[in-house]
Amino acid sequence: MDQDAPATGTDDPIAAGTDRLDPETAEKARAAREALAARDGVLVAFSGGVDSSVVSALAHDALGEDAVACTARSETLPAAELDDAKRVAEEIGIRHDTVTFSELDDPNFVANDGDRCYHCRTMRLGRMYDRARELGIETVCDGTNADDPGEGHRPGLRAVEELEVSSPLLDAGITKEEVRAVAEAYDLSVADKPSMACLSSRIPTGLEVTEARLSRVERAENRLREWGFEGFRVRDHDGLARIEIAPEELERALDPAFADAVHEHLTEIGFEYVTLDMAGYRTGSVSPGGGETAERDDDAAGDGDDDAAGDGDDTADAEGLDLDRRYPR
Repeated sequence: MDQDAPATGTDDPIAAGTDRLDPETAEKARAAREALAARDGVLVAFSGGVDSSVVSALAHDALGEDAVACTARSETLPAAELDDAKRVAEEIGIRHDTVTFSELDDPNFVANDGDRCYHCRTMRLGRMYDRARELGIETVCDGTNADDPGEGHRPGLRAVEELEVSSPLLDAGITKEEVRAVAEAYDLSVADKPSMACLSSRIPTGLEVTEARLSRVERAENRLREWGFEGFRVRDHDGLARIEIAPEELERALDPAFADAVHEHLTEIGFEYVTLDMAGYRTGSVSPGGGETAERDDDAAGDGDDDAAGDGDDTADAEGLDLDRRYPR
């Protein structure tokens, strides 16, 4: 997909008559691409999640070199996600750029109130517009899809509206399920990638977001990912680590070898106490019952894509687990 013009004919993954997409979804995708083609150029707020990747693929099809995918680098973006974004941009064939800023420069963000995502998104998209102007581009796009506005308290979307960011997926009525279908049609490796909320979503509302808290959360989650867990969160309750594990992986976490190793490693990186939440992993649980700002798809890049994705071995035998090898001391 490194062409400089919209794909045509049988080579076009969203062309009429192909069997990659159902007709309605294909029509929506073509409408989004045509809307992008009407622009002189676009800069896509890009995290490497499935939503922003589909927008980037459509934009690259429509505009070629006049489309740029841009990732915002800050303390809340895990290093692994930046690496993924670079890889996926190369896979699409779109030019990839980065901008750097710090949410911690804004006391409103640090205060971590119910509008944290609004302050974050405003800063991120503001930097996107700065970069777009440097490149002579007028339009900034994000990955907000048609399901997003109906998902409850979403202050980040207010920033998208206020800054007049273009949302091609939303405008074309493309739902999350359809986004994944389009990604599969384009053979994107992120078609099934879980969403990924920024690291600040692990800190309860009202507890200040600091670089130290963000760093120890990232290091703790990296450790669980290295051990092969896929669905999880490490919540930072002012020095108490509350680990959430997906139900299908919870049995592994109940093994004494895991308890011993995770306590040792997480206290080494700065947590005072380490706990396992028996309710398991679920989004939006960092401040139960407290009006928390919901975790968001691709919040990490301000593009509109939540969930830790891992690639480790998750084939533990239900009987006779030998986890000392998995969790080295």
